[in-house]
Amino acid sequence: MNAILALTIFVVAFFYIATEKSNKVKVVLVASGLMAVLGLIPGAEVFFSEHAGIDWNVIFLLFGMMIIVGVVKQTGVFDYLAIWAAKKAKGQPYRLMVMLMTITAVASPFLDNVTTIMLVAPVTVVICDRLRVSAQPYLIAEILASNIGGAATLIGDPPNIIIGSRAGLTFTDFLIHMAPAVTVVFIAFVLFTRVLFRKSFQYHPKHVAAVMALQERRAITDMAMLRRCLIVFGGVVIGFGLHAVVDLDPAIVALVGAGLMLMVTRADVSDVLAEVEWPTLAFFMGLFVMVAGLAHTGVIETVGSWTTQAFGDNHFLAATSLLFGSSALGAFFDNIPYVATMTPIVEDMVAEIPGDRTGQALWWSFALGADFGGNGTAVAASANVVAIGIAARTGHAITFWQFTKYGIVVTLLSTAMAWGYVWLRYFT
Repeated sequence: MNAILALTIFVVAFFYIATEKSNKVKVVLVASGLMAVLGLIPGAEVFFSEHAGIDWNVIFLLFGMMIIVGVVKQTGVFDYLAIWAAKKAKGQPYRLMVMLMTITAVASPFLDNVTTIMLVAPVTVVICDRLRVSAQPYLIAEILASNIGGAATLIGDPPNIIIGSRAGLTFTDFLIHMAPAVTVVFIAFVLFTRVLFRKSFQYHPKHVAAVMALQERRAITDMAMLRRCLIVFGGVVIGFGLHAVVDLDPAIVALVGAGLMLMVTRADVSDVLAEVEWPTLAFFMGLFVMVAGLAHTGVIETVGSWTTQAFGDNHFLAATSLLFGSSALGAFFDNIPYVATMTPIVEDMVAEIPGDRTGQALWWSFALGADFGGNGTAVAASANVVAIGIAARTGHAITFWQFTKYGIVVTLLSTAMAWGYVWLRYFT
């Protein structure tokens, strides 16, 4: 009975989010409140267990990076990068989109896709405002690219950190097994965007000429402050890369970096905090509680157990089900709590399979499905929610369905290509 009740609350809440009949923050707070009042979440544990409730590591990682971006923004570097990118692309819409997508996809595996989106999205908004074109298609393309590119490494997408920790997989393992598939999928995606966004490419010679005449160096308002920001940011990037070696969570790295940046730049704390996406953080917390209700009442575990029993000794079918099942479910549940809940189930499946090669195939199928499924809907991954929050604050609001109509197509394409990769590499 509790499982049905939890699933009903989740489905109704998701309906209101998808149809935008009510503000999404209000919806998740009401839904998570109902879960608590009806006893569908594990009590106070929802505040203290990342696997049973709110993942504070994700919340504080986002908070720290939002502060860093808020400080860096005051130097004018985003305007500088926007003018530079627009001039390099000569104002050509498709060329500009490819440039922004490539920067996003290359940076995401090393900074993580959420951090990359926080840095690239403000630049994109400035470029589009300068060129007098709609920013939404460019932002959507970047979100999709960030989720694809972030899948390549252990730290590129938060679900990978969870999977790597549980399965004992290293940074090198992810590079060897995930990066080839990600590279092929991204190249196909870049080519596909020419068709996918063909109606959105606008070219205004007058505005392009005005941008080409700008001197990007003049956009930097405080060079000394920028130098200090870049030194601290460099340390944060190194911290992200070494977090597994020094056993320091990325959230701690982001918070320390945020504190140092505030100190060395002497930025006004009130102005910086005003740049924080508070509604986005509140939405994530509510969403984590909602998914905790599904996990606590056994909804997600039931689906996973059914999958395990349904495919028995057919390991390729099991890998296929994990890939497509994770892609489908990951599109509707935020992929971080989804992966945290499903990882023990996948571990049990792998434990019953003889041979490392086939067992690892299940882990990679699971990771590819969860990562690529993050493109499915506007709430499927952290990067999506963060970017859409930035878009709304800057006057370029992206609706749930505006994103999802592109995301579903890209998810189907990337998942199908990943399935071919898994078959060729592990089962032939």
